Amino acid sequence: MSALAAGSGARRQRLMVTPEGIGFNLVVANRGARLAALLIDLVIIGVLEVATTLILVYIAGGIDNLDHLAGRKDTAGQALQFLTIVWFAAMFLFRNGYFLFFELGPRGATPGKRMTGIRIASRDGGRLTAEMVVARNLLRDIELFLPISFLLVAKGGDTGAAGIAAAVWFLIFALFPCFNRDSLRAGDLIAGTWVVEAPRTKLQEAMSLSHTAQGGASHATGTAYRFGENELAAYGEYELQTLERVLREGRLEAMVAVHEAICRKIGWNPGAGDERAFLEAYYTQLRARLESGMRLGVRKADKWAGG
Repeated sequence: MSALAAGSGARRQRLMVTPEGIGFNLVVANRGARLAALLIDLVIIGVLEVATTLILVYIAGGIDNLDHLAGRKDTAGQALQFLTIVWFAAMFLFRNGYFLFFELGPRGATPGKRMTGIRIASRDGGRLTAEMVVARNLLRDIELFLPISFLLVAKGGDTGAAGIAAAVWFLIFALFPCFNRDSLRAGDLIAGTWVVEAPRTKLQEAMSLSHTAQGGASHATGTAYRFGENELAAYGEYELQTLERVLREGRLEAMVAVHEAICRKIGWNPGAGDERAFLEAYYTQLRARLESGMRLGVRKADKWAGG
């Protein structure tokens, strides 16, 4: 990495503190990565919309048949009206549901964000909630889709007052991330989110090679940590992600704090000196439990959720 790139990364580094008081270093995604992710997602959405349109036109009997069916009051005309409603609903879902579906998932990232190595996160360090994701994506309509729609419907390159207003509207929101240090969209500002770089290394590569992580005994104490169903049921996906960040960063003070918090929650004596082995074992077994539940259609978002 060049000195310039390293300096840029350092300027974008932020400290996020979770509600439990645990601090993590995150790197705010740069504007280029965010733009690339959006363009990739828009291409995917466009392909889905075109494919859906072609399928519905084929069902309707082809383009030549559309004019013939339009305005008819019989069964064929009603069928065309139904297909038209389906088309509008599909376009709305692709435009809005696409982002909601992927960003509400465990990774907090659309395919475009995953390809560019970024994801969304809550700025207060808490769990990314459905309300946050919905808010930031509803604002996308105001920031992007509405002004573009107005510009597209302008007839013959009309540059009247409405066209100029739409262009200014689009530019204000498009350039909004350039005028704040965290590259926040207006949607991020309202929702309390930001876009950060996703870790480039898998946790297994960052974890120690202790036997505990693989299910054996700790090198430090010889203890083989095994947790029961009730002890693993105390936490969910959000806590798993928090634990993953703690293990990846490897800061002793954070591991001690999380170790003590988990022990209090599950009724164990915290002890001292073997925190990493304990956390690696708990992470491995909690992840296996949550993944097993997801295969059966059962998800546990956090410690407050049932499951």
